[in-house]
Amino acid sequence: MYSDNGRNFVGAANELRQLVRSESHQKAIAQECTNNSIRWHFNPPKASHFGGLWEAAIASAQKHFVRVLGTHTLAYDSMETLLTQIECCLNSRPLVALADDPSDLEALTPGHFLTGSALKAVPDIDVAEIPFNRLRQWQQTQKLFQQVWRRWHLEYLSTLQSRTKWCKPPISIEKGQLAIIKDDNSPPMNWPTGKIIETHPGDDGTTRVVTLQTPSGRYTRPISKICLLPIASAEEKTSSICRIVHLHCS
Repeated sequence: MYSDNGRNFVGAANELRQLVRSESHQKAIAQECTNNSIRWHFNPPKASHFGGLWEAAIASAQKHFVRVLGTHTLAYDSMETLLTQIECCLNSRPLVALADDPSDLEALTPGHFLTGSALKAVPDIDVAEIPFNRLRQWQQTQKLFQQVWRRWHLEYLSTLQSRTKWCKPPISIEKGQLAIIKDDNSPPMNWPTGKIIETHPGDDGTTRVVTLQTPSGRYTRPISKICLLPIASAEEKTSSICRIVHLHCS
């Protein structure tokens, strides 16, 4: 288990250490730790840059959260609800294809490591464009949440749409690749995905249009409206999963 030296994890490590030393619990706890290969790794104090992976994820949402919240004042319950919803958004982002099966359109997300499946949001009315003073308390919280989602998820998708210079070969687009279909008006925590079943190269041989198979049918989209999920080797998948586990254990 990795931690950014948060007090809760330091306290948990100290409690476990004392229990292991006690004779009555030593055998059972030692056996449990051995079975689950539990070891504690703490970053040095005042060294948040050691956790670059999870700190970057937090910073990407925190920037939009601060801008959207502005001068609004929320009650404790409303703030807790808003932060929990933003956390769900971060943990719902697609990472890689969940399986190599061509018919499987689901992507692996951080939520799979937390709950065993992708995180879902309850359908709600879009209140992002309604003035703040015309909304009730719950709707005000949802308005802030929807505004954070629109800003953050578009920024995240842009990081998946890497653009190469003219002197470098274009990104390889092949059949069977899983991609996120970019939709500026998608509701919170909704990541429409599809697998490329056909490419449409131009006269120069470069693919600029693809046909995707989605749960709701087939769609033809330009490559500027899709975000390819990375295809990792077995070693890279193992390394990626380890990093994700480290992120959520901290």
